[in-house]
Amino acid sequence: MPTRRRALLILAALAGLSQLSIALALMVGSIPITPAEVLASLLGDASGVTDDVVRSLRLPRALTGFACGGLLALAGALLQVLLRNPLADPYVLGISGGAGIGALLAIVLGFGVAGINGLAFVGALGAMLLVFGLAHGEGGWTQSRLLLTGVIVAAGCGAVVTLMLAIAPEERLRGMLFWLMGDLSQTGDPQLVLILLVVALLTTLPFARELNLLARGADIAQALGVAVGPLRRGVYVMASLATAAAVTHAGAIGFIGLIVPHLVRLAAGNDQRLLLPASVLAGGSLLVIADTLARSVLAPQQLPVGVLTALIGVPVFLFLLSRAAPDRH
Repeated sequence: MPTRRRALLILAALAGLSQLSIALALMVGSIPITPAEVLASLLGDASGVTDDVVRSLRLPRALTGFACGGLLALAGALLQVLLRNPLADPYVLGISGGAGIGALLAIVLGFGVAGINGLAFVGALGAMLLVFGLAHGEGGWTQSRLLLTGVIVAAGCGAVVTLMLAIAPEERLRGMLFWLMGDLSQTGDPQLVLILLVVALLTTLPFARELNLLARGADIAQALGVAVGPLRRGVYVMASLATAAAVTHAGAIGFIGLIVPHLVRLAAGNDQRLLLPASVLAGGSLLVIADTLARSVLAPQQLPVGVLTALIGVPVFLFLLSRAAPDRH
């Protein structure tokens, strides 16, 4: 079947891109490393500084970046189906703001990486529950109610974050700002976030057919036998947890969940069976490439990776917005 062959080709190309992005992340930096040295280190045949840089510093960071980018892109694809809005973004529901409050509180209190990650995740879950609880009125919740509630909660979280920055000790400000702009420099073992990515993708893929129908409208989906209410709740919870996990490990990184599903949809269509795994591969690759640039453009000084994703995302977003604008005569 041509359609299936085309889907396999797209997934193979994106898988190749993800491998290439990780390979570049291992080679490029303040200490250039050749492909042969990278391969020797990965196979356990290297030692010394090169082995430490590849296996202890760059590989965990690249794998964490790939997993976080994949989670954000997956969350964006799910939310765009849930809200039936192609410009929906994982951060629009206030989850990032809740995680920001938790992380900044941990930084102010002097907690380590584990404490920052823990409080960030608690804050993200708290924001998720708050949005879902407030949006669920007497008649249930609708896309517009959920979207408006998320915007309001995000604005409130932003105000709290600004207040915390204003009263924070001066020596803590740099770390707080880096976290808010996205930072992969403090990443540790990537195993947990990689497992979360695999679990999230394998959990959502079996519902790809139902998501295709939901994208056409709730009434059509319900008429064709889809349990719309439980499906919507499951999609919201999964997108929220994916965003919370990514924000917890990498800070507030924007635009990945907005532009990646868009670009994949332009190239591969709107079939969720292809769109979801393709978005994961493309989102992970984009974040790894952005992080490689962030730590190598001004090496040895490192830039927040969120700055690079914004510089990439803003022009792409404006281009997509111009394409989506209807012609008016």
